[in-house]
Amino acid sequence: MNRRSLLKTLGVGFGASFISNETFAGIGENVYEYTLPANPLSKPITKPVTAITLGAGSRGNVYGGFALRFPDQLDIIGVAEPIKIRNDRYAAKHKIADENRFDTWEQVFTRPKFADAIIISTPDKLHYAPCMKALAMGYDILLEKPIAPTEKECRDILALAKKTGRIVAVCHVLRYSPYFVKMKELVAKGAIGEVISVQHLEPIEYTHMAHSYVRGNWHNSKETSPIILAKSCHDLDIIKWVINKPCKEISAMGDLKWFRKENAPEGSTARCTDGCKVERECPYSAIRAYKDKRSRLYVFDLPDDKSKWDEAILEKLRTTNYGRCVYRMDNDQPDHYITNIRFADNVTASFSMEAFTDSGGRRTRIMGSTGDMVGDMQELVVNDFKTGKSIKLVPKAEDVDDYKNSGHGGGDWLLARDFVQAVAHQNPQLLTSTIDESIESHIMGFMAEESRKRNKFMAVKMPDAKLKV
Repeated sequence: MNRRSLLKTLGVGFGASFISNETFAGIGENVYEYTLPANPLSKPITKPVTAITLGAGSRGNVYGGFALRFPDQLDIIGVAEPIKIRNDRYAAKHKIADENRFDTWEQVFTRPKFADAIIISTPDKLHYAPCMKALAMGYDILLEKPIAPTEKECRDILALAKKTGRIVAVCHVLRYSPYFVKMKELVAKGAIGEVISVQHLEPIEYTHMAHSYVRGNWHNSKETSPIILAKSCHDLDIIKWVINKPCKEISAMGDLKWFRKENAPEGSTARCTDGCKVERECPYSAIRAYKDKRSRLYVFDLPDDKSKWDEAILEKLRTTNYGRCVYRMDNDQPDHYITNIRFADNVTASFSMEAFTDSGGRRTRIMGSTGDMVGDMQELVVNDFKTGKSIKLVPKAEDVDDYKNSGHGGGDWLLARDFVQAVAHQNPQLLTSTIDESIESHIMGFMAEESRKRNKFMAVKMPDAKLKV
């Protein structure tokens, strides 16, 4: 279908003005696949941006993967990682010189500035200190979410970023996924009239919950950050970004209901490897999840020789939290969490984070005065009340590995692409998730957690004029 015919088709009930310059392809009746155009502010760069990665775990390797795929854009020249096998593997992949390899993030900053940017993909509690030091030394920063575990630390980072004039891009990667970009564009152009209300669901998926928030690195909010920030600041952020109105008030409820000692089945043991009598039938069996299904093995730093994996996995299950019974952990993160939000102009939103689902993938319904839209990140259906017609838009992210299984709809590398451009041309306008923008949804998260704990509505007070310093 040529573009003129396509726009005519899409214009029925919605208007061709609702569709931008993406490349569309008809793949069914009223079903269209599309890709986003290049950022109109992008310009050629003469040499790759250089960066140092702090934390060579899963997220560090996501952005490192962009550098490997696009070496003309991003060059990782340094790494700080205390786990030797991760440090070795990351350094080998990126051909990092020995003098640029460090065991701790502090060691990086004993040297004069030797790269354009710092990628901070350390654990949550190690975001604040390296970010503040990097800003003081003149680095631009790609900062994994959450910005920091406390509201004060978030505001401190914002203030120093303003003072130094450095770029701080927060990894709110959903803002860069074609699915949410199109959703925001359609809302802004009035495709469903005036927005009245939003329903948003984040189904964590039961094995993901057990892996990350019961056994894993984020199992204890006091040691990392509350789950509303650690997992769902993406969701608060995308609701706020799409609606594009100030948040006025927030309330939340939720608790840790299931993953508790009193719910441990009879015959269960401290570890799945201790002869647990119900291990084979338990949906949270660590042996089944890691050894049998080979899921989420990146946390184990397994040897290259796959013939040794079974014993290596079992050893990890015998010695780390990943082998402990989910009912006997020292976890405190809620396994269900609902948040109600009031924005300016009395637009309301409800957000539900749920552990007990059989799959992940966010679901959103936006209800407007002349239509609604509903989607699950794989497709977005827009319904027009005036004509009774609907169209289905299917996003496609290019040059991204396995994006449909990442949970971020291709946003990871599209963020990396725009960050490179922003640093190369010193133009933060290329980014939609600068610290100025992203801090607002973090404050919503902190207030939601206060509401949950104190059982009261909380006013949301944003930084004054985005904290002009």
